[in-house]
Amino acid sequence: MQEAAEEGEFAGARLDAGLRAARFASPPSADVFGTQVEPKNVPAVFRGVAKGWAASTRWDPLHGGLDYLLEKVGRDVDVEAMMSNTGHVFYGDLRSHERVSVPFLTFIQSCKSYLSRINGARDPFIDQGILEEPTCSREMCSSNSENSEQVYLAQVSIMNAENKERCLLEVLKEDIQEPIFLKGKSFSSINFWMNGAHLRSSTHYDPHHNLLCVLAGCKKVTLWPPSASPFLYPMPVYGEASNHSSVSIEEPDYSSYTRARYMKEYSERVVLNCGDVLFIPEGWYHQVDSDDLTIAINFWWKSRIMTQMSEHMDAYYLRRILSRLVDKEMSIMVQRNPIQPMDKALTGFHLFNLQKDSPLQTLEPSTLQALYDLVSLVHDSAEVVNQNDRSEPASEITSSNRRDETKIAASDDSSLLDKDHVAKTILPVEPLELRSMMLAMVRTFPRTLETLVLNMLGPVGAEILTRKFDEIDQLTTIEEQAEFYKTFYSVFEDQYAAMDVLLNGKESFSFQVFQNVLDKYLRVHVDRPI
Repeated sequence: MQEAAEEGEFAGARLDAGLRAARFASPPSADVFGTQVEPKNVPAVFRGVAKGWAASTRWDPLHGGLDYLLEKVGRDVDVEAMMSNTGHVFYGDLRSHERVSVPFLTFIQSCKSYLSRINGARDPFIDQGILEEPTCSREMCSSNSENSEQVYLAQVSIMNAENKERCLLEVLKEDIQEPIFLKGKSFSSINFWMNGAHLRSSTHYDPHHNLLCVLAGCKKVTLWPPSASPFLYPMPVYGEASNHSSVSIEEPDYSSYTRARYMKEYSERVVLNCGDVLFIPEGWYHQVDSDDLTIAINFWWKSRIMTQMSEHMDAYYLRRILSRLVDKEMSIMVQRNPIQPMDKALTGFHLFNLQKDSPLQTLEPSTLQALYDLVSLVHDSAEVVNQNDRSEPASEITSSNRRDETKIAASDDSSLLDKDHVAKTILPVEPLELRSMMLAMVRTFPRTLETLVLNMLGPVGAEILTRKFDEIDQLTTIEEQAEFYKTFYSVFEDQYAAMDVLLNGKESFSFQVFQNVLDKYLRVHVDRPI
């Protein structure tokens, strides 16, 4: 049963409707979850699922929950906590926080002191002198408000399949229940999360499916699908915090992370109150804001895909996935902001001497304009070379330009298409019109066509031209194809040199796209071997 969104929730304009979190007013069966929810790898909100758990009442800090937790866990138990170096924001980078051992007693007393302050009451623990001799770091145990903002009981194990000795809060398992729709799951761990004052966790993803259950307070969770990685700038895949975003959630540096300007448009925020449960699929980025004195637990389990994936197939899947990302990126890069033929003023082509029997007479005005632009590009380039009296051949100049183009592609996000005038001119021309234009150039401007292909065709131009050739092949007979290519390659003194230019250009473009994929999804840069 679907339910309307809560107040404070939103979905970005660019987030695909199929990736928005489903909302359920009642929990589904294990069969429905396993066949209709989990396989989609899309978040889902289940309202009130944990309301009936003992924890939702016994742990409530506003109604004696702190005393109950202390009595339940014990006064002599030490737990591992996160201490932030960046105030109330907890970043995944190990340089911004440290793990410290904290007596559970001290943490609970700190929370009670904070609760007293926000209620405007006198702190009984200061009166009693309990906090005068701290048993942990001075920063942790100080009773000022900054303390509660800096310490977070994060991912403290209630159950851990790999290390049972780490289950410091195993006793709390008695107060929680396994949701009916997770029946039969083999959990990797069940964890306890608790904060004093409001805090924020940085944007990150987990390598497991995650069911987040709020048992006191409120959490606001912002979600991004894995496909939004380019806008979140994940840390390098080889780093210690590779599953975290590099973008600050409080003061994002858009000059360094230009795509991050659009990250909100690909996100969705859900609000979880006491008893609400959120399914976060593996790989989904999430950033969490926790209100004062919020308590939650979560269940982690491996997805079916990861469970069934055999290690000996990893290399194959890696190549297939990279190939898919490259193909997708390639299509985006050659189609970004295409210039429509009729959007451009038709100028200049009237300078052609269009005699009655000229092959140019058969061309559409927009195609004739494109031909004129190509001829002008070649002639203008030749004039620049002559004026500067360059000693190096045009082909060497072009090679240098292509190396620079590769560097540009790796350093910014601007479209390669915008930098390649030849490619931009060819792109809007319909396949059969391009065929007619190429044949007209063979008969009217053969040396210009030769120079265009051998010396001026960049990687993007080579990719677009050969794609157009593929489209022409789909629209013509085998005989027409043979005749076209015979005529086209006849202008080149060395036909194999022309083919090499096209193939080398396509490979160069593919590598530039590959660089973009590695940078956007893995934050890794590689140089092409020379």
